[in-house]
Amino acid sequence: MAKTALYNLTDGGLQASLASLFRSMLEQGLVSAVMAPMRLSPGGGVMQTLVTDPAQMDMIDLFAPSFPLNAARLVSRLSKKPTGGTVAVVLRPCEIRAHVELVKLKQGSIDDLIVVGIDCPGAFNNADYGKIAADERAGFTDTFLSAVLSGETSFENGLQLSTACRACVHPVPHGADVSIGIFGIDIDKQFLLGAETEKGEGILDALGLSVTEAPDKRDAVIESLIATRETFRNEMFEATHEKTDTPEKLANYLSGCINCYNCRVACPVCYCRECVFVTDVFDHDPYQYLRWARRKGKIRMPTDTVFYHITRMAHISTACVACGQCSNACPNDISLMELFSMTAHATQAAFDYEAGRSLTDDPPLSVFKENELADVVEVKH
Repeated sequence: MAKTALYNLTDGGLQASLASLFRSMLEQGLVSAVMAPMRLSPGGGVMQTLVTDPAQMDMIDLFAPSFPLNAARLVSRLSKKPTGGTVAVVLRPCEIRAHVELVKLKQGSIDDLIVVGIDCPGAFNNADYGKIAADERAGFTDTFLSAVLSGETSFENGLQLSTACRACVHPVPHGADVSIGIFGIDIDKQFLLGAETEKGEGILDALGLSVTEAPDKRDAVIESLIATRETFRNEMFEATHEKTDTPEKLANYLSGCINCYNCRVACPVCYCRECVFVTDVFDHDPYQYLRWARRKGKIRMPTDTVFYHITRMAHISTACVACGQCSNACPNDISLMELFSMTAHATQAAFDYEAGRSLTDDPPLSVFKENELADVVEVKH
């Protein structure tokens, strides 16, 4: 972080202090609106909510282990055209990275935004969050944070964080205007605010916060967390490769697919307005099914499922940020995140590219590099 400050908690604790922070940003006119995860009612779920009234900030819940969608899709809608004001958007690291890719794909902008990134403690998948927080008891997020920051990995009823979160090696935000840090911080007393851009520094200055260094242990805590997650991710890749390294294995891996296309809808970087798989190209005539069945003796119904997933992998593997929303959206619990993130990791490594790393990195295949992929392509002069 270019500039950091410690924000001391109010008597209401972490959640009340975060609400106070964003309330101040609205009241001082630093932003016109705030989009942040909020409880929709005292007993309701958590969803990104756009707030313009400072008095409506009380239900903010930034660190709730609920991740119903990757909000980069929402930020794209807010930023493709001018809004007439500045909007602060609170995002997890994977959401920031997805938004960076969408900006490079001309699907969004950073001009009228203040991007507020948070240290991400992870989240449960949608079904598990419903089980573990069914009663939405007061203080659930605080209890969850205390457990995660103390190193616990299992929760009530043996539930664990989503596979995507356990495999995520980007737990802290990069490229945000303002960052909210909790790793290596005594969150019973304070949280860390950081600024990485001029816009972010302007926010910290306007709030009257004194610049100070982050606690010494913060870097060590983050490095340890990343190392643990990287080990889990590599083991996950190895197991997934073993399950999908032949066409037959891949077909079996995807055998539960019903062509609902939920994974495409949930994917933050799958942005085409019209997908070829919902056009007449794949609206087959009845006689075609019978012809294919006669040719092989039988065909799986619905058809084209493996082709669909291979096409998606080819389409978005350079922009995939491994957020896990594809698996979160699948009604039949296919382990799509494992497959897509494994493929994306290999694809991006081949191009020495990392999705969401920087706005200045050109997406693979968008520019010509004469000596690119020289290890796999024979260049003849």
